[in-house]
Amino acid sequence: MNSLDKRLQMSGFITFFLSGICSISSGIIVSLLQERYGFDYNVTGTLLSIMSIGNLMAGFATGVLPAKIGLKATIITLSAGYELGYLWLGISGWMSILVLSFLLIGFAKGSVINMCTILVSNHSENRAKGMNIMHSCYALGALICPFVIAGAGLIGPVVPMFTLGFLGLIMWIIFHLTPFEKKTAGKKEKTDWGFLKSKRFWLLTGLIFCQNAAETSVNGWLVTYFKGSGILSGTLSAYTVTVMWTATLIGRLLIAFVFPLKNPYTAMIKMGIGCTVFYIGLMMANNQVAAILLLFAFAFSMAGMNPTAVACAGKMTSVASIGVLLPAASFGGILMPWIIGIVSNIAGLKMGMAMNIISCVGMLIFCIAVKNLQSFVLIFVQFYQNLSFYLFENPI
Repeated sequence: MNSLDKRLQMSGFITFFLSGICSISSGIIVSLLQERYGFDYNVTGTLLSIMSIGNLMAGFATGVLPAKIGLKATIITLSAGYELGYLWLGISGWMSILVLSFLLIGFAKGSVINMCTILVSNHSENRAKGMNIMHSCYALGALICPFVIAGAGLIGPVVPMFTLGFLGLIMWIIFHLTPFEKKTAGKKEKTDWGFLKSKRFWLLTGLIFCQNAAETSVNGWLVTYFKGSGILSGTLSAYTVTVMWTATLIGRLLIAFVFPLKNPYTAMIKMGIGCTVFYIGLMMANNQVAAILLLFAFAFSMAGMNPTAVACAGKMTSVASIGVLLPAASFGGILMPWIIGIVSNIAGLKMGMAMNIISCVGMLIFCIAVKNLQSFVLIFVQFYQNLSFYLFENPI
């Protein structure tokens, strides 16, 4: 790996770490806003879904804009949403400002995910290892975000928002200093859309759709759920994010450095089974110890799902394919938090959170479908090789 590849890869690691802090903090911030302004569950779910809408829009934008204005201009423009969004959350409580702020935060989240995926995936000797390290950086940022917010909150109620905005500014500066590939003036590169014909691509998109639905719902609603159910106290519930992302970090580091996946398709099925079983257990938990242990197990099971699924795209990974796969999959992060909010208002928060079981089961189904498709391809290749050998070695 040359020095430029290392620098681009490191830029992806650092910026994804900062994005982990800024992105996952939104679940805690929305809980603070709910207490401050007295929102109902429907408003809370809507704000989280609006952030996912921004994530979706940014994903499509990062698939199209680089061909027109270049990678650097694209990420610098879109990633500014973190500093602007959190700054406005600290200044005003008007609903229009809150909606716009969460939309901008979603823009930043989506653009950083797509850009870091391209930076690390295309500049790593081992794609699966590089992706798991990158997502470990994100998990580390998510792990420490409650401490960042708690420390800033000691100074004042709006300081956490300003602190997150400042971290977003640091990330923006790093992107500004990163030596992205420059757009060649007067020349248009032909985009390869062949991946759209691949069944594996769409199965992986469905898998990540369900994974996004499950993860976004837990990240966005868990603090509110634990507070509302009385399982954990208000202060302690905020640190469940740390529990979740500690498990995620451990899982991703183990995959990257200790137990590399020999068969990623079989591994994803096992992850899907774990996510489903442990989330059902989490919904049945009624005491602190059981809730924390089951949350840890759920997060550990899901830790490698996203990076492994993206790595399975293999040679299909490009600005265009990521610009379709991740935004299309992010619909899950829009739909499920919104459904949880609606069901919670009608039937209670516990029933709303139970809807996320659908996401876990769907994720498992797509894992099985992807593996079966891979098995079919291997059988077909083996059959073709045997047939070719027979025809050429045993001519009639």
